[in-house]
Amino acid sequence: MKYYAIVVAGGTGNRMNTAVAKQFLILNDRPVLMHTLEAFAACVLNPEIILVLNIQQQTYWKELCATYNFDLPHQLVSGGEHRFDSVKNGLKQVEGEAVVAIHDAVRPLVSPALIMKAYEKALASGNAIAAIAPVDSVRRKRGESPSEALDRSELLLIQTPQTFKADQLRTAYLQSFTAEFTDDASVVERAGFEINILQGERNNIKITYPEDLEMAAFLMQKKGS
Repeated sequence: MKYYAIVVAGGTGNRMNTAVAKQFLILNDRPVLMHTLEAFAACVLNPEIILVLNIQQQTYWKELCATYNFDLPHQLVSGGEHRFDSVKNGLKQVEGEAVVAIHDAVRPLVSPALIMKAYEKALASGNAIAAIAPVDSVRRKRGESPSEALDRSELLLIQTPQTFKADQLRTAYLQSFTAEFTDDASVVERAGFEINILQGERNNIKITYPEDLEMAAFLMQKKGS
């Protein structure tokens, strides 16, 4: 059985109020993306890493790799218009019978232990979607209508990695893109496969806002202490 990791790096940094894409921001002396790739390289299954990156950012990434002496093996693939297209491009590089983890480039604190659990569960059950329970109260707002409280015990916050047997992904990504595809699980579910939830990690945060970068730095320093 072969193992792959498709790391999707399509962010532009708009919500960070910076011209530098989020995956290239510096976290503990190195770009965020390098931490993410290293997490997968640390998995004992030694997955083949496929980095899907906007073609206009690939030269900059190669320059960063030279600057930081980052020589971790990975295959570089051009991204598409939507995340759906980017994952599809990465999936073309997956060969034969395999298990594929798809991960956000800007989740650099994912642990090798969670990655390993995701591969194991997906191999046994077809797929494994990392998720955590919300701790805050949740309300739904629809247009101008009054908001309504939701039962948070029935809700999950979805993370990555989202891990699948390659055959499920190949079947699912034969579908045409729709705006309802918010993540890979939604694509696979629309293709008729049941989704299996895997307990995620609170520290597996997504770098979206400046405060997230500060929190990630704190968590990394705490982990290293």
